[in-house]
Parts: sequence; structure tokens; C-alpha cells
Amino acid sequence: MPRPTEFVLTLSCRDTKGIVHAVSGLLFQAGCNIIDSQQYGDVLSSDATGLFFLRVHFEAPPHLADVATLQPLFRHLSEQFGMDARLHSLARKPRVMLMVSKHGHCLNDLLFRWRSGQLNVDIPAIVSNHPDYADLAASYGIDFHHLPLATGSGAEAKRAQEKQVEALVDAQQIDLVVLARYMQILSSEFCQFLRGRAINIHHSFLPSFKGAKPYYQAHERGVKLIGATAHYVTAELDEGPIIEQDVERVDHTLSPEDFTAVGRDVECVVLARAVRWHVEHRVLLNGKKTVVFR
Repeated sequence: MPRPTEFVLTLSCRDTKGIVHAVSGLLFQAGCNIIDSQQYGDVLSSDATGLFFLRVHFEAPPHLADVATLQPLFRHLSEQFGMDARLHSLARKPRVMLMVSKHGHCLNDLLFRWRSGQLNVDIPAIVSNHPDYADLAASYGIDFHHLPLATGSGAEAKRAQEKQVEALVDAQQIDLVVLARYMQILSSEFCQFLRGRAINIHHSFLPSFKGAKPYYQAHERGVKLIGATAHYVTAELDEGPIIEQDVERVDHTLSPEDFTAVGRDVECVVLARAVRWHVEHRVLLNGKKTVVFR
């Protein structure tokens, strides 16, 4: 478990000389000890953004071991380089809300990882448009919020339901919303509300196999690789910045049910990685892409 004196600084700015020297020098002068540091300059590819990214995990002396105390130390540096700099205390567990519909494999997996200490977060709430997982939530001692949506609900009804979710996010001071197979198309207003703090998971057949039972469709077409993609939520359906992807090989000996089982396993692993990297402050946005410091 992280000590109360451990922090992570993440930043992005235009790539220029002296950034690492300035940050490490400031930390040294403040009596901090750098535990781990990773950096990346997006300057070489044809579509490079020209941005520099840095993640520094450090330990502060006891008299500085508070975000409010440390932040003023970086103010001048942030202004000098035009940084988008963020400071995180590792002693504070991010608060995560899980959203789910009818398929509970990702929900189950995340709850197990949380209970077993693999995810250093708090999970104060589970939200669903169906009542199916109320008992599961109760078994973990987590509040379950059933916010139903009738089949064929119009935009007005969906937006009203989303506003209930937004109220929960605010009331519970949620840092991250995880769509653990929450099968509803979100409004642009809701996506904007959750910008940068919502992660979704989907199979990697999109857009080849849309609609119901994509793994059955994949089986019919003789697909050889099954994959999953975890990404940030944006108003463009399933096109947000990608955090993690993975694949598993399948073949002709497997049934459609086997395809589905393999696919769900990949979904669980990919989503869990994305959530863990996000809450460990390892993911930085780089335009339509991400930089992930593993």
C-alpha cells in the first residue's frame, strides 16, 4: 500500500529542452525523493502532436506531504512551460462507480480485483438499468442504484435517467465511471459531463459485427482472433482514445458459446488493465490518442 507521503505528478506541455531538469531539480530542492519517472516526447511520427509527457512518482518529506502544500511549489514551473500539470496523493483512493446492464462478467471481475486488493480504489456505487445485480452488490456491501429505462425510451427519458446518474456522480464525488458492459448509447451531454473520467469496453469486431450476439456472428464468419478494446468515453460511439487492447486466438473447433466465453475473458482483462492504469495516473491524453506509462 502507498505511504501517505507518496505522490504522482503528471504533466504535458510543448516539447522543449530542460523540462526534466527543471522538475527533478525542484523536487530535489524541496527534499523529495523520486521513486520512478517515465517520459515521452511525441515528436517523431508524421502525425506527432509535439507534446511532451512526464509521470513522476515521488516521496515528499512529512512537512510537505499534502497536495495543497505541494501544489504552490509547481505553480511557477507550470506557468513557465505552459504545463497541464496534475498532482495526485497515492494515499487517497480514487472513487469509482460501476455501471452495468445484463452481462455481469466485467462487473464480477472488477469487484473481485477490488476485494482482493488488486485495485486500490473505493467503489461506493453500482448503477444499472436492470435489477439483476442488486444481490451481487449487496454481497459486497455496495449501494445498488436501479435506474430503469423502458425499451424504446426516447431521448428525453434517457436524458432524465442520465441526469440521475450525474447527480450520483456529484453526490458520491466519483473520480471514474466504468461502463462494465453498460449497454446504452450515451447522449453527447452525458459524454461531455464524463469527459476524461469514464472508461468503456467493447469487443474488437466493431464495426464488422454490430448488434446482438457479435461472437455468434464472428463464429459464422470463421474469425481467428477475438479481441477487446478499452477506451475513454466520447460522444463518438466507441471511438474515444484507446487505453488498452488485447486478442486471443480461436479456431474452427470452438463453438459460438466458446467464442463468447473467450471474448468475455479478454474483455475482463482489458478493462481491468485500463481501470488500474487510470487510477494509478498512468494514462495521459494526447489528442485522440493516449500515452500509457506502464
